Parts: sequence; structure tokens; C-alpha cells
Amino acid sequence: MRPDGNGMVTVRAPGRLHLGFLDPAGSLGRRFGSLGVVIDGYETTIALSAAASDSVVASSPDAGVEVERASACLHTLRQHSGCHAPLRMQLSQVLPPHAGFGSGTQLALAVGQAFACLHGLDVDTATLARWLGRGLRSGIGIVGFDQGGLLVDGGPGADGSPAPLLARLAMPEAWRIVVVQDPHHRGLSGPQERRALAALPPLPQASAAEVCHQVLMRVLPGAACGEFALFAAGVTRVQQVLGEHFAPAQGGTAFTSPAVGRLVQWIGGAQEHGAATGQSSWGPTGFAIVASQGQAEAVVAAARAAGVVDPALVVRIVGARNHGATWARQGSGVARAVQSASQCL
Repeated sequence: MRPDGNGMVTVRAPGRLHLGFLDPAGSLGRRFGSLGVVIDGYETTIALSAAASDSVVASSPDAGVEVERASACLHTLRQHSGCHAPLRMQLSQVLPPHAGFGSGTQLALAVGQAFACLHGLDVDTATLARWLGRGLRSGIGIVGFDQGGLLVDGGPGADGSPAPLLARLAMPEAWRIVVVQDPHHRGLSGPQERRALAALPPLPQASAAEVCHQVLMRVLPGAACGEFALFAAGVTRVQQVLGEHFAPAQGGTAFTSPAVGRLVQWIGGAQEHGAATGQSSWGPTGFAIVASQGQAEAVVAAARAAGVVDPALVVRIVGARNHGATWARQGSGVARAVQSASQCL
């Protein structure tokens, strides 16, 4: 099957923060249930079109670091689909790799979505993820690509089946997320991540039970009812329990970047009404969720005045994103949110 010779499909895939694992030891038979939230302000944007010969180009040096991974995605998609016509891909913007934003999954799904749309393939996001080897541990990036919001999944099955979505809630519009990046550190990934997980002792069942209790009776009700203090206390406690467990793989601390940890913990202590604080996945990105834009601006300004913002850090205030990726076909006047690749037909 050949792509539309006059068409170009652009996909914008959002970043996410991974707020914690549910039962990483799999004491009840399922490992790596996940809690996460999709965020605004961080995206991977790719455009795909028919061409006389294959090319993958980047619009900036930051995007250039993902050329190899994007090319590998195209190769895999061709193997599964049987569509081998030459294509031109442009990487306009990418999520920071290995930083806690789910960059690999969002890049893969953005390329997969554009490929399916361009070729008229009736294939959903879960199938694209399976083709591209995503979702082997956490499933929130896959569901987040489709739907956005605050997400809980049940972890992949022992047979490799995808993680089922257990809960999806829209985050309150007023809440804001202070995202703290350290460009000089990277989180674990690939073989390093697998070795780190294998070396850790099992999370005690009592700790796993507490994490699940916090998610079910604090985090989700807090978000559903707009009760910020309840939500913040739940997320922060989840992060404390898991931070202690994963600390041996992160130099003995809950934060990959000491500078990120100092700032995030300072924000948590400085907020009169509390903040949901922690690290996304293996970091180094940290976060502090607060109840309003005004509170976010005030606490960042106070942190700068107190001298706890390291000059190397990048600090941004964003909102949660209650919808998933979007796609557009050039010249069609169509731009819409992604639910599945079959919508492109």
C-alpha cells in the first residue's frame, strides 16, 4: 500500500509524568501497575509524507538526538505492515530523552500514528505500541497518548499482555505543575534500568498495599472531587514510599539529581496548603503540583529568592493535559485529537 502522494500527516504527542508504581514486586501476580498524569507544555511533534527517497531530518539539535530511534520505528512499522514506499519524516520537537517524560513511547506512537494515517491502516494505538515494543512495563504512556488526564493502569500481564486501564480522570483545570529539569543528569533506561530493577529487593507487600491504598482513597478521590490537599498528601506519600525503595539504584537518594531534590523538597515544605511532590520515573525530572497558577508562580519566586534554584535547573509551570495526542493532515483542514489510528481513515 502506498501513502497519499499529496498528503502530510503531523502528530503532536504529549509528555507525561510517571508518579509511581503499584506493586513493582508483583506480590499478587501483576507487576508495575502505574500512576501517571499527562501534561501540557512538553510534546514530540513529527511530520510524515511520501517522498522520492527515505529521509529523517530534525529541525534542531535537540530533535536530532532522536533521529536514530525514529528511523528504527519506521523500519519496524514497515516490517509489520508491509508498506515499504519511501517517506520523509521531520522531527520538529521532541521530549527530553531519558528524563521522565515518556519520550520513547511518545516518539514511537507519534511515528506509528502518522504512518498508519498516511497509509490508511486500520490499526489502533495498542497494536502500534505492541508492534513497536512499547508498554512492556508501564502502560500509562499508551493510554495517555490516546486520552490524556490522570491515569492508573494494572500493569502488564505475566504473558506480556498490555496493562489494562483501571481509572482515568480529568485533572482540575486550575491545578498547576512545577516541572524541574536537570539537563546534566539522565534517568536509567534500557539495560541499566533492567539491571537496577533486578538488583533491588522486592518491595514489601505492606508497602505495596499502602501505595495502592493512597492511590485509591486519596489520589483518585482528591482529583475527582477537586480536593487538592487530599490529592497532594496521597501523591507525596506514594513518592516517599517508592523513593525509599528505589534509592539504592539512585545513589542512595529518592532523586537522581540532588539539585532537583533540594528544590522539590523545599517547595513541598514551603507550601502552606501542601504540594504533591516527587520525581517522575527514574528522573532526573522532579515535580511539585500545586492548587493554582498564582501559588505556582509565588512558590517559584520564593525559591529563587531563597537561593534554592540551582542555575543549571530548568523550571517551568504547566497544566495537566486532559486530552491525548493530536493529528492533522495538511491541506485537508482536519485537525483532531487521537483516539485510535483508525480515525484517520
